[in-house]
Amino acid sequence: GNCDLFVFDISIVRLKMIENDGAERSMNGGSSMKVQNLPSIPGVEDEELFRFQDGASAKELFGQSVSGYAYNDFVLLPGHIYFGAEEVSLRTKITKNLWLNAPMVSSPMDTVTESIMAINMALQGGMGVIHYNCEVNEQKKEVDRVKRFENGFITDPKTLSPTATVRDAMNIKTRYGFSGIPVTEDGCMGSKLCGIVTNRDLEFVKDKNTQLGEVMTTELVTANQGCTLDEAYQVLKECKKGKLPIVDSHGRLVGLVARTDLLKNKEHPNASKDAEGKRLVCGAAIGTRVEDRDRLDALVPLGLDVVVLDSSQGDSVFQLDMVRYIRNKYPDLEIIGGNVVTRNQAWHLIRAGVHGLRVGMGCGSICTTQEVMACGRPQATAVYQVASLAREHGVPVLADGGISSTGHIIKGLSVGASAVMMGSMLAGTEESPGEYFYKDGVRLKKYRGMGSLEAMKKGSAVRYFSEDDRVRVAQGVSGAVADRGSIKRFMPYLIAGVKHGFQDLGVASMEALHAQVYNGLLRFQIRTPAAQMEGSVHSLFTYEKSAA
Repeated sequence: GNCDLFVFDISIVRLKMIENDGAERSMNGGSSMKVQNLPSIPGVEDEELFRFQDGASAKELFGQSVSGYAYNDFVLLPGHIYFGAEEVSLRTKITKNLWLNAPMVSSPMDTVTESIMAINMALQGGMGVIHYNCEVNEQKKEVDRVKRFENGFITDPKTLSPTATVRDAMNIKTRYGFSGIPVTEDGCMGSKLCGIVTNRDLEFVKDKNTQLGEVMTTELVTANQGCTLDEAYQVLKECKKGKLPIVDSHGRLVGLVARTDLLKNKEHPNASKDAEGKRLVCGAAIGTRVEDRDRLDALVPLGLDVVVLDSSQGDSVFQLDMVRYIRNKYPDLEIIGGNVVTRNQAWHLIRAGVHGLRVGMGCGSICTTQEVMACGRPQATAVYQVASLAREHGVPVLADGGISSTGHIIKGLSVGASAVMMGSMLAGTEESPGEYFYKDGVRLKKYRGMGSLEAMKKGSAVRYFSEDDRVRVAQGVSGAVADRGSIKRFMPYLIAGVKHGFQDLGVASMEALHAQVYNGLLRFQIRTPAAQMEGSVHSLFTYEKSAA
């Protein structure tokens, strides 16, 4: 073109062309942006940053239609580091209008995401999608817990009745790791508060069958329903208690505030919240049957931020009809369609009006769709192909499946995804549904695919268009995953790992990463089987691998 000078805008790492008349033209097809006054980079002139082109561009690697690549088939080539890992921004869009502060979403599976997982994912900057392998009222209850949650307020504390025993209270302490248990008339939330049981009430009781009514503390300090966190904190500060029950005008328990939670409230400045900045974001999955419209009608009034249309093969007349129905009845509700792996599938859903796409078919650790149905696509290629089309229409893409390390998260984002959706990575955490068990000395948690026969019997057969089949063909398996500890520790580890990966690539934001993907500055290298072996742990007799 007619230009005098090449300029690198390092803040977004986007190559610009400055024309003679002073107008600017973006070489990657993006909107024109004003070139900023850039700080000098020690030792490297701007025009020297990308002098050589090692490896291949994303288009050269994934744009061809013959070979399909998974995340382990390639590696990213490093860029120039000019910033600290703590300066990296992972803020991203997962739909046209919904932002997250971390590009991570928990999968709508019944062994992964219920309210506890969704709350903690949102507190860490991500988001949880509540599964729908349950009755409508159960899913409604889970979504409501997330939307009513205010960090510091416990809206569903463990409660006991006066006739419960000291042993019951100690079992709760052993299982959940806390004491300070409210005692109500019938042992449930919403009934009259009678007292509270703490460690001091229990530690000297020899007879574990003693009823709590005999040992509980009845002289209580409470706060009224509607109080703010600051007000609750002030009461706790003055009374020097560890727990503060919240009661309504009739003395019925409606919540609990813990001193430790108030202190932790300051630890989540990057929590993902709705447009008003008050409530945590929450998604929910539904099917594409006509009766799922009733399920949606029950969820929307709760303040649902995004609905995920959950289908193993998203390019169906059923999903297109559902998208049109939602757009007509709830025009402000964000919709994520899928799953898709081809541009044709994506195009049909984009035309119907989805705000985001979920990409992946048969690539999950518990999914057998590619094996059983001979249908699907290697994940890295699928994400790139769909994302390259979707970005032209402003539709973000979720890379769903195939994630088993921070490296896979980075790779999923580097082929065009705006966020990744994780199942097995999170299923072993304390916040996922289910109980831990031990096998051969290893602490495990159950994890199953929604296409497994076990999950289908509970209701997920509709996801695979199999609810009326006399003979069901499983597209998933049931298994177990190792304990990963708490999301409160695991998510910060994942986020830190991704930030350091971005630093090595020389990109300081999601916007910068995707700009380099599509203008060819981000470079890739195919890995042979020997290279994959070389790039993993090898040549050791024994070693330990820790997630955090």
